[in-house]
Amino acid sequence: MWHSYFNGILVAIGLIMAIGAQNAFVLAQSLRREHHLSVAALCVLCDALLVTLGVFGLATLLTQSPLLLGLARWGGAAFLLVYGSQALLRALRPQALNQAEQSGPRSRRAVLLSALAVTLLNPHVYLDTVLLIGSLGAQQAAPGAYALGAASASLVWFFTLAIGAAWLAPWLARPATWRLLDLAVAAMMFSVAGQLVLAG
Repeated sequence: MWHSYFNGILVAIGLIMAIGAQNAFVLAQSLRREHHLSVAALCVLCDALLVTLGVFGLATLLTQSPLLLGLARWGGAAFLLVYGSQALLRALRPQALNQAEQSGPRSRRAVLLSALAVTLLNPHVYLDTVLLIGSLGAQQAAPGAYALGAASASLVWFFTLAIGAAWLAPWLARPATWRLLDLAVAAMMFSVAGQLVLAG
């Protein structure tokens, strides 16, 4: 059970650490202190629901078909290798994160609707949470523990980002910081891809 739980944490944190639309939105809201804790909570809830759907929706289908399970294993490994390579390339050509321009305060409803759009209209969210994390979870001894681990990683990441962003704003803007994060992401993705290939 604990092995599955920590696998869920490892895969999820590697995927959500990469700079993308959702992280950039949470960071921008946090730097403005504009409903940033509500935005973080919404992102965690969406991730938990999508991961659960992915793990338990695909788990039944994959366990009934060795062919689909093999495709998920090799497809997941290929995706992780590509994802890790992209992170490695970003580390070699780091870009400072663009901070959103200061604007007038928005209502909580408007901010949360924007957060929902950034989260649910992003195809990478479905690739990461439903397909990739879900198909990997189907291969775990304890899929529920794996899903809980992935949700835990999301909880820790988004609230750490939201709470710490204002304090760390000058440090976060440095390209060297994103280079180190992307190097860590690449290492995690290559590690998990290697495990999948060896398991095949």
